[in-house]
Amino acid sequence: MLLNTRKGKNLDSEVLHTVILTKKIYCRSLGLILSFLLVSFGSLPVQSEVRNPEDFFFHQHFGEMKDESAAAKSDGLEYIMVMFELSDCPWCERMKTSILNQSEIQDYYRANFRPLMMNVESENPVTNWDDTDYTESDFATEVVRVRASPEFVFFDLNGNVIVRFTGVTKNKEEFMLLGRYVAEGYYRSVDFGSFRDSQ
Repeated sequence: MLLNTRKGKNLDSEVLHTVILTKKIYCRSLGLILSFLLVSFGSLPVQSEVRNPEDFFFHQHFGEMKDESAAAKSDGLEYIMVMFELSDCPWCERMKTSILNQSEIQDYYRANFRPLMMNVESENPVTNWDDTDYTESDFATEVVRVRASPEFVFFDLNGNVIVRFTGVTKNKEEFMLLGRYVAEGYYRSVDFGSFRDSQ
């Protein structure tokens, strides 16, 4: 039997059946391929945007720690985090270029802390919570007792050191855990190593 197609050509019904079957197989194959791609790549974690940490992680400050506490309090925050660094510290640079530059980290830390940066060698003035004047260097070494860099020190709004982490984290996930450890209050009942290992 011959069938008349739209373009005016005659096709044998077996040929037409083969064409329809081929189209169905093609559509099913295409559907399977698309499903595979969606499952494979749709579940990949979203990559963080890379942004300058000096603009998007750290707050600029003038060394007035009471003012920093007031700014944190007005933003609904309970903690100030200070990264103490040295000018030529490769580990500090590694943190800034591989972890602190990630938008996911920046957004989380800014939402939960008032992050500041101080240089252990700097002569910039700092006025402590008790109104004592120091240089950044003296504040770091005499008051906070920083002995290595980078050192991340979390303060409550009264200037009490509640957590310190010295060195670099393995990756951004560990740095995020450090933030959660403080922000969610785990520091009150468990040390950071135990908290990290339990996650």
